[in-house]
Amino acid sequence: MTAGRPRFLKGLALAAACLPTAVAAAAPDYPRRTIRMIVAFTPGGGTDITGRIAAQAIAEGLGQPVVVDNRPGSGGIIGTQMAARALPDGYTLITGGTGSHAINPALYKDIPYDPVRDFAPVTLVASTPYLMVVTNGLPAKSVREFIALLKSDPSRINMASSGSGGMPHLAGELFQLMAGVKMTHVPYKGTGAVFPDLISGQVQVTFGDLIAAFPHVKGGRLRALAITSPKRVASLPDVPTVAEAGVPGYEAVGWFGVFAPARTPVPIVDALQGAIARFLERPDARERFAGLGADVVASRPAEFAAVLKADIARWARVVKESGAKVE
Repeated sequence: MTAGRPRFLKGLALAAACLPTAVAAAAPDYPRRTIRMIVAFTPGGGTDITGRIAAQAIAEGLGQPVVVDNRPGSGGIIGTQMAARALPDGYTLITGGTGSHAINPALYKDIPYDPVRDFAPVTLVASTPYLMVVTNGLPAKSVREFIALLKSDPSRINMASSGSGGMPHLAGELFQLMAGVKMTHVPYKGTGAVFPDLISGQVQVTFGDLIAAFPHVKGGRLRALAITSPKRVASLPDVPTVAEAGVPGYEAVGWFGVFAPARTPVPIVDALQGAIARFLERPDARERFAGLGADVVASRPAEFAAVLKADIARWARVVKESGAKVE
C-alpha cells in the first residue's frame, strides 16, 4: 500500500543531519522553566518510551527539566485534547503516534481536536513496524498456520490491542481484511496492559509496536510470527514479513513524533526540533532505538506535516474498507 515509504523516511533523517546546530539561538528566552511532555497512553508502550527519549533530548539540549505526563484514555483522545488546548508557549508538548493523530480522525465521529489544525508538528522521532506476536501456548508456528487455525475455529482467537483505533488495532484490522479472516478484538487501556494477558494466554495474538514487543520476544515470553514492515528488520532477522509469510502486499508501519499546540512561535518549534535532532544524531541514541527495533527519523516540521496528512488519508481508507469501530 505504501511502496517507497521507508526510503522517504530515511530521506527525512538524512535531511535532518544538515540542520544547523545552534537552532536554540533563535529563541533566546526559551525555555525558562520546566516543560511538560504529555503522553496520551499508559507507561510501557512505544509512545511512552519515545516520549521519554524526546524529553531527555529536549532537557539536555535546552537546559530545562522536561516532565513526562501520562494521560491515557479513549484511544489517546484525552491526552491529545489536553495538548491541543494548552497555551502555545512551548511549555506543553505531546509525543503522539500514528494512532492518535492519523487514525483517530477516521475512527471517531466527534473527535475533539483536529490533528492538522490544532497542532504544530515539531519532528518525527522514530518509525517502527509492528510485530505479530502470539502466546507461546498457541499451536500456530507461522502466519499460514495461524490463518488455517483461524479458518478452522475463529472463536479460538482473541486479538488484543492497546485500545480501539490505535495502530495495533488497525494493523490487525488490515490483516483480517487482506487475509480473509476474522478475530475477536479485545481492546486494552494501553500497550503495557496487553502483554501480561498475552503471556499468560488469556488473549492469543497482538500486533504490538516493535519497541514494546521486542523485549518479550527476545526473552522467549512470546513468539513472533511476522513483522509488518515491507522488509525484515536487522534486530529480528529470522522473523519474516507478513507479506512474505502469507499475506502478499501487507504493510503497516507507524511513527512517533513530537507536537506543540498550534500557533506555537516558529522560533520555539525550531529550538525544540533542533534539540531533538542533535540528540538523535548521537550514536548512543541511534543504538538505543536500534536496540528497540525502531529507526530514527529526525525530520523538519514541514516534512512531518506532509507525513501526517498522507497517513490521515491512508488510514481513513483502511477504517472505511475494514469497517473498524471503536469498542
